Amino acid sequence: MATVTSSSAAERQNPRRWWALAALVASMLVLGFDMTILNVALPTMAGQLDASTGEQQWMADAYVVVFAALMLPAGLLGDRFGRRRMLITGLGIFLVGSLIGTLVDSVELVVVARAVMGMGGALVMPLALAVLPALFAPGERTKAIGIVSAASALGAPLGPIVGGWLLDHFWWGSIFLINVPMVAIGITACVFLLPETTDPSAPKVDVASTALTAAGLGALIYAIIEAPVRGWGDPLILGMLAGAAVLIAALVLRERNMARPMLDMSLLRHRGFLLNTLAATLVMFVLSGLMFVLPQYLQAVLGHDAFGTGLRMLPMMGGLLVAAKGAEPVVRRFGPRAVISAGLVVLAFAAILGSRTTADSGYGFTALWLTVAGAGFGFAVVPAMDSALGALPVERAGSGTGLLMTVRQVGSAIGIALLGSLLSGVYVDRLDTGKIPDAAADAAGESVVAAHAVAERLGVSRLADSADEAYIDGMVTVLLVSGVAALVTALLVAALLPKAGPAPPDDADMARRAEDARQ
Repeated sequence: MATVTSSSAAERQNPRRWWALAALVASMLVLGFDMTILNVALPTMAGQLDASTGEQQWMADAYVVVFAALMLPAGLLGDRFGRRRMLITGLGIFLVGSLIGTLVDSVELVVVARAVMGMGGALVMPLALAVLPALFAPGERTKAIGIVSAASALGAPLGPIVGGWLLDHFWWGSIFLINVPMVAIGITACVFLLPETTDPSAPKVDVASTALTAAGLGALIYAIIEAPVRGWGDPLILGMLAGAAVLIAALVLRERNMARPMLDMSLLRHRGFLLNTLAATLVMFVLSGLMFVLPQYLQAVLGHDAFGTGLRMLPMMGGLLVAAKGAEPVVRRFGPRAVISAGLVVLAFAAILGSRTTADSGYGFTALWLTVAGAGFGFAVVPAMDSALGALPVERAGSGTGLLMTVRQVGSAIGIALLGSLLSGVYVDRLDTGKIPDAAADAAGESVVAAHAVAERLGVSRLADSADEAYIDGMVTVLLVSGVAALVTALLVAALLPKAGPAPPDDADMARRAEDARQ
């Protein structure tokens, strides 16, 4: 198959671009599907593997830390050796990690499996987006990004439903096994539908910078996750935070002094790119935190099984799908700055509304604010991603998109770590473990799932009630912090993001207008 150069405008107008988009949709479905399956499975896995809240955070964060650390070199590998080739390689690595996950029986090995899957995901995500500027003209790019975002979102609601059904009928390893046919479909679609695109002039992968990224992020995430257990003043935590700061600073200094940096800091001087990237990162921060805390609330506190939990997360996905589909015409009418700001305000409203949850609220109230939150996510992230990608030179699409996605994934990892740790700290502080043995009290403090198991074993219903109330208190705190963060970001975007008028009509719009004029 002939190679398509990134800078060829003629190729971007090739009708085959929509078939190529189908291959990208298949690839993104795999990632969206897997992420939400794990979130629904965490309560079940916590019970069967005796996993604490911190260990659950590591099972989720092992994926995103590796993902974020390898995203930049993944984009460069795609630029130099072919984005389609590297995309297929990433899907293959993801398949290997999934197979490992089906065979293990300990928290540590699950973390390993998730890390391997993160290596594959690091190739899939940025390269799936990197080909869009090369395939689509600006007028169509928003629609293409919306479709790719919707594909990832479509995998998200399917994940909890299918994963819940699997957990009700099979062992938890089946949530990894289901990835095998999904990956096979993605690889087949890429082989037959996706054209190859390259940028041979892209800089080489810098092993030292990659190592600094991985070590810095790993130290930061470790400190955030372990701080509620050890205390923020613990020497190890302080040492990890200091080490993370030194490593990340060394990374920035190294990249700034390189002729062809892997981390192109010059892109961050572009105010539009910087603010759009920060807006998208904040959305991932909030989304990842909510997706971590919600399944345990639905499953452990409200008492739904895994399949029921998956179904009850659909309102958020529904709102996201609607917003992803409707973002393009709204951006054309009002411009990206207004739409991104409004989406963040809606997200803030949903989070603050959700913070009114009590033990007696029931699912109806939860469904309401989840739907609003999904709409806010979609209207904020789709135009933010499109505007950020629009600021990138097409010939640097892989490395530039890698930078954008790296920052987003760092936000995702920190969201799980920070909001999960905030939840854990409030839960432990509010849990009443009086008059039960110390060993049982320690076990109950690990997670709300463990507290219910201890209460059932000892026949102490008061402990289960206290655990539910403590968990809701922690979730309410997480929602308040998320709402305030979204509102502050909305104000910054409205005040600082360069104003852009409504998007110019694309070729399809011009053709329709000409036809209307003739009629």
